[in-house]
Amino acid sequence: MSAVRPRVLQIITGLGTGGAEQQLRLLLRHLPYACDVVTLTEPGPVAAGLRADGVRVTDLRMRGNRDLAALPRLTGLIRRGGYGLVHTHLYRACVYGRLAARAAGVRAVVATEHSLGADAIEGRALTRGVRALYLGTERLGGTTVAVSETVAARLARWGVPPSRIETVPNGIDAALFRSDPAARAAVRARLGIAPEAYAIGGVGRLVPGKRFDSVVRAVAAVPGTVALIAGGGPERARLVRLAAGLGVADRVLLPGDCGAFEGEAPGLTVPGVLGALDLFVSPSRDEAFGLAVVEALAAGLPVVHRACPAVADLPPAEVPGARRVGPDDAGLIAAVRDAKAGPPPGRVPAPGVDRYDIRRTAERVTALYDRLLGVGVGAGRPDEHLPQQQSHHDHDHDPIGRVQR
Repeated sequence: MSAVRPRVLQIITGLGTGGAEQQLRLLLRHLPYACDVVTLTEPGPVAAGLRADGVRVTDLRMRGNRDLAALPRLTGLIRRGGYGLVHTHLYRACVYGRLAARAAGVRAVVATEHSLGADAIEGRALTRGVRALYLGTERLGGTTVAVSETVAARLARWGVPPSRIETVPNGIDAALFRSDPAARAAVRARLGIAPEAYAIGGVGRLVPGKRFDSVVRAVAAVPGTVALIAGGGPERARLVRLAAGLGVADRVLLPGDCGAFEGEAPGLTVPGVLGALDLFVSPSRDEAFGLAVVEALAAGLPVVHRACPAVADLPPAEVPGARRVGPDDAGLIAAVRDAKAGPPPGRVPAPGVDRYDIRRTAERVTALYDRLLGVGVGAGRPDEHLPQQQSHHDHDHDPIGRVQR
């Protein structure tokens, strides 16, 4: 008789329309473990999407980073739920989640590091205090998952023991991004983008680190281009002012948040935005993975980027449409000009995208859970009405699956 897999609690800082949040929803669709989710704050569109998927979501209603009253509430929730494993996502959830799991007596604790940059973590400056708190609570967990080799190396330099770091790349469902000419025409018509216009842009939070101001400057420098930048955030007003100051306000579109799936956000979807573009631009100078770039490559788009560990971890022949440029705007503008002058994209997904199939990601997470819990092969799921995903990928020669030791 095979062992039964226990329930798992996923703890995340918020459930807005960010990449880590949408990655969690996609992952849970492919895990053979029954999971509940706790969001410390902001039960946004992804929370609604998870509930639509049948996942139980609890909002802890934290009032801020120092709301210590949330810790006993979270500890009690873990203890009452009888969870065999706790998996945390994003900085605040990792700090509070590890503490609460240990207090509740759960020893199998996993934390995924989604957004560790060279100088910041989720936009938070890497001060001595931030680093000390992170490392102090990291010791209470079991394994820290890095979403790229770049993040794994950064964690090791921070002082996380390499034996506790495991690399599990983010994953996508490539079928969601398949080219659809009718959908492209519909989205462009909805946004007022002329059929002959050359649309460049990106998807992401409108925060300083994403450097979407470079996209606005590129549109101003290259005639016949339109910028479509989908996302919400505090930089929106500044981007609007910049576009007006450069005389391109009518060529810069900022439609707001977009969801990974239909109905996840009131506006557009990420596949819809990518389908409407002719060139994807990722101007951020520092990324932990580069999920939006991988999605753009899955949509068959040429990509100009400054930093993308997901692309850097692949052989160049597998991402022929990706072009890396330097940190200055001149190089990015030249790349946009070259792409516009070249032949139109064939809308064929880059072959390297297959390395980041969400099913592969789920298989690796499942193997990690099984190992930490001592669950044997063939373990069953407690909720038999939830389908168990099958996969037939061979990982023996997959360089993306390396484990940091």
